[in-house]
Amino acid sequence: MAREPNQRGGRRDREETPEFADRLVAINRVSKTVKGGKRFGFAALVVVGDQKGRVGFGKGKAKEVPEAIRKATEQAKRQMIRVQLREGRTLHHDIDGRHGAGRVVMRQAPAGTGIIAGGPMRAIFEMLGVQDVVAKSLGSQNPYNMIRATMDGLQKESSPRSVAQRRGKKVADILKKPETEAVETAEADA
Repeated sequence: MAREPNQRGGRRDREETPEFADRLVAINRVSKTVKGGKRFGFAALVVVGDQKGRVGFGKGKAKEVPEAIRKATEQAKRQMIRVQLREGRTLHHDIDGRHGAGRVVMRQAPAGTGIIAGGPMRAIFEMLGVQDVVAKSLGSQNPYNMIRATMDGLQKESSPRSVAQRRGKKVADILKKPETEAVETAEADA
């Protein structure tokens, strides 16, 4: 029984699915001095996402650039995270993320703002599917640290539904404004 070339044990390869978009963030050439001269290697940093709330990053090293990018893309697909988005376009609340000396601040934004973020952070938001966000990188400008700090912040984000579920309340109770609560208690006392 002959199998199709793109099947392994009855499962299709995940690399064949075009549902993920990827963005090359950084490529670094490193050299090793040996007896006959220098040997060059390449390190690639890639962000992968489905633009519907899932994103991941990976790094790969190889002697050739395409091989390094391929390795980084595979690693990024393996370690994707899901992020809950408000109305499918922005974050639910403001977030701080940290990794090493890298620190990032991400804020929700009204519709039409666009992605106001620099370099590696912009790549993550585009692959995530965020349309409106304001972000600032403080501290380290190293793309690896910026991406890790951004991912740290995104993992901390929680939607009103998840908070309500954790507290055993309804989403409407969580989203009530403090002023309306004060008015309701005053009316109840009267």
